[in-house]
Amino acid sequence: MLKIYGTSMSRAARSLWAAEELGVPYEHVARPVAETRNPEHLKLNPNGHVPVIDDDGTVLWESMAINLYLAEKYGKSPMWPASVADHGRAYQWSLFAMTEVEPPLVTMLRNRMAPAEQRDEAAGKNAAEAVKAPLAVLDAHLKGRDYMLGKDFTIADLNVASVMSFAMFVRLDLAPYPVAQAWLQKCLGRPANQKVRALK
Repeated sequence: MLKIYGTSMSRAARSLWAAEELGVPYEHVARPVAETRNPEHLKLNPNGHVPVIDDDGTVLWESMAINLYLAEKYGKSPMWPASVADHGRAYQWSLFAMTEVEPPLVTMLRNRMAPAEQRDEAAGKNAAEAVKAPLAVLDAHLKGRDYMLGKDFTIADLNVASVMSFAMFVRLDLAPYPVAQAWLQKCLGRPANQKVRALK
C-alpha cells in the first residue's frame, strides 16, 4: 500500500490531496517536521523534508514529483490528461507554481508568521511585489477557461492551487486577480482537499 509521510500542515498536504482525488488507498504517516532529521526519516529522504512516499518499494520525495508520479500511475483522464501535449502543460504549470509563485509566498509567510524579532520587513515587501507578475500570468491564462488545461480539473490545477493556498495564510489580497481568485476557491473547496485539511 502507498504510504505518505508528513503532516498535513506541510507540503505533504499536496500529495495527500492528490491521493484523495485519485482514489488511491494510502496510509498516512503524519510525521511532524520536527522529526524529519531522525535517522529513520533520513533513510527515506536524505534532505530531511516531507513529503515522502513509499509506493510498494518506490520511494520518492519532492511534492511535485510525487504528485505527477501518482497522477501518471493511478490517474485516468481528465485527472491525468490524455495527450502528451497536456502532460507537458501539466509539468509546465506545476513547475511554474514551484519556481515563480511559491518562493515569494514562502518569503511572505516567514516574515508575517515568524516572531517579530525574526522578521525581515523589507524581504516581505519585496516578495509581495515579486509575486504580482506570476499572479498576473496565472489570471490571464485562466480567462475563458474553467481550469488550467481547459474544462476539467486536472493534476495541474491541484498542484498550482496547492501552492496558491499559501496566499490564504499570508492574507494576500487576490482582488486584482479575480479570475485566479475564483478558480482558487473552486479548487480548494473540493471535497478531497477539505478532507485532507482535517487530517493531522
